[in-house]
Amino acid sequence: MATRQPMSDPAAERDGLMLLSPAPTVSHDTEVSASASRPDPPRLSVVIPAMNEEGNVPHLYRAITEVLETEGVTFELVLIDDGSSDETWAAIEAVAARDARVIGLRHRRNFGKAQGLSTGFAVATGECVLTMDADLQDDPAEIPRFLSMLDQGYDLVSGWKQRRQDPLGKTLPSRVFNATVRAVSGVPLHDFNCGFKIYRAEVVRSIRLYGELHRFTPVLAHAEGFRIGELPVRHHPRRWGTSKYGWSRLIKGFLDLLTVTFLTEYRQRPMHVLGVPGIVALALGGLIGLWLTGEKVLTGASIGNRPLLLLAVLLMLVGVQFFGLGLLGELLVHGEQAHDKPGPTAPVRQTVGLTGGPHDR
Repeated sequence: MATRQPMSDPAAERDGLMLLSPAPTVSHDTEVSASASRPDPPRLSVVIPAMNEEGNVPHLYRAITEVLETEGVTFELVLIDDGSSDETWAAIEAVAARDARVIGLRHRRNFGKAQGLSTGFAVATGECVLTMDADLQDDPAEIPRFLSMLDQGYDLVSGWKQRRQDPLGKTLPSRVFNATVRAVSGVPLHDFNCGFKIYRAEVVRSIRLYGELHRFTPVLAHAEGFRIGELPVRHHPRRWGTSKYGWSRLIKGFLDLLTVTFLTEYRQRPMHVLGVPGIVALALGGLIGLWLTGEKVLTGASIGNRPLLLLAVLLMLVGVQFFGLGLLGELLVHGEQAHDKPGPTAPVRQTVGLTGGPHDR
């Protein structure tokens, strides 16, 4: 098991931190799974994906530790370098060398925020899991309020940036997106895009993130029957680095909304969504076919060159295809329920500060 030995450093002791030697870094490609855990689970796991945030990592670490140490909350800080091209990984290694509560995970390349969160969730061992952005726009001083609201009986509490400190190019598409998601999903949150959220551990174990689905964790959790709450939070302007989001994510968000709607509403009953257009197409095709047959029999009219005949055949074929897809979906769902799925894994190149797991070699 990888351990840390304290080293004497008066300057570090004056800052309230003991400088610690780093745990061995795993430099070979590996898969991190949920089995890699620590012997004494903390109250809170703070999971933060980061890409090109080298200037923010040290300040973020200090702000989080100051708040949680003041509140007496046991915690671990899981930092995920999602394919950064700057010195973000070096910054993560530096804070992990100072504090045994810091876990660093490095992706082989940029996989996106959803995969970053999934990687962090796979190793988080806390009773609760808090996520936030690495750009210092989320205020760590809000963390005690999140914990307090979770204690009121909620399973997931999502932040609401009432006064966003962002340019119009980010806020306007976000408002359009949030209004659409509220209307489609029925989950009455104001800000689905806010990455400042806290979950009970069972929630992160019950939802699967990939693609761009990190925006829809409240929708996915709501579909599993968890209680969802919302908390207005302070939002600060970005002080270092540049934003990775803009108008382009609006289109991606709407496409992902279709995916989430299907997964949450019809995943266990795909025939209900595919069978309806199948029935409509078959019914229309059949009625048109009967009409044309009646004309042929009763009046002797020629129907071979009628566009309606081609439409009837097309509708019948489309209806059969929809039914076929629905049946295939039902078979897939049946097979999914019959077999246990493996736990989450993540494409990790390096780790630092992760002890007690099978990948510390």
